[in-house]
Amino acid sequence: MQGTTALPKGCKVWLLMSLILAAPAWSAYPERPVRMIVPQAVGASTDNVARIVATELARELGQQVVVDNRPGGALQLGMELTARASRDGYTIGYAPIGSLAIGPHLVSKPQIDALRELAPVGQTITGYMMVLASPKSPFRNMREVIDYAKQNPGKLFNASSSNGSPGHIGFELLKNMTGTQIVHVPYKGGPAAIADLMSGQVQLMMEGLNSASGHVKAGRVRGLAVTGAKRSAVFPDVPTLIESGVTGYEATTWHGVVVPAGTPKEIVALLNTRLNKAVHSPVASERILALGSEPLTGTPEEFWTLVRTDSAKWAEVIRKAGAKID
Repeated sequence: MQGTTALPKGCKVWLLMSLILAAPAWSAYPERPVRMIVPQAVGASTDNVARIVATELARELGQQVVVDNRPGGALQLGMELTARASRDGYTIGYAPIGSLAIGPHLVSKPQIDALRELAPVGQTITGYMMVLASPKSPFRNMREVIDYAKQNPGKLFNASSSNGSPGHIGFELLKNMTGTQIVHVPYKGGPAAIADLMSGQVQLMMEGLNSASGHVKAGRVRGLAVTGAKRSAVFPDVPTLIESGVTGYEATTWHGVVVPAGTPKEIVALLNTRLNKAVHSPVASERILALGSEPLTGTPEEFWTLVRTDSAKWAEVIRKAGAKID
């Protein structure tokens, strides 16, 4: 065109390369596998759901999502590793309620301030826990447990998948509300705890339905009561703790995904969109429901509001119980 000057070929190449190099680092995300840190052992209730989510999230992202189990420290080790990771979206944390709303209140000197050093991506599930009894025990309902515990303080043992797990603190709330003394025995993961429950080494346990349901259905342990305000659709014949005489008891569980604080908002938004699709995919929804939980997603802000609310609730429960792990 008259009046214009064509750029030399070398200048065109230089300009194109400059535009490519100037593009934001997140624009091509993800270009390689994503690491998902899970703060519980393989086979624990959190791990069971995390692997379902990871598989479907990988489909949505077009990259492998590698589960990295890092149990320990009242579920805090995994969250610390997540917070300290690069802020590029290639390390995400799978966060159950125990890691964000319970564990931080059990340790006297948390290594991180989770609500400041982590950022929300979104919620994945909501669910209940269930009070379980060993098949070697005589207990068939919660009234029998409470009556025996009151008459024999310190002679019953309740297992948990770990210090700081929802089952640990949920049972502390139960003991506080019933005026009973039952000895807490923490394990390194749900499978080991449930194995000892089945064999009669411990008599009781409170565990998430997504870990306990298979054992209850198979008759390997007894389900005595669920922790929600209403009965579980998966176990309609199992009463709630409220129905069992523990007036006002309610404890729900949830999981979500977090990233290190400072991760680009564009990456967080992309992860939230893909996570919501992954959780509500037919395969993930069916498998999550089969485990006894419900798929539930939303915005990062909605997830963080839930975390703050439950953190305040469980902080008070822990204060009253005097529960500490260090």
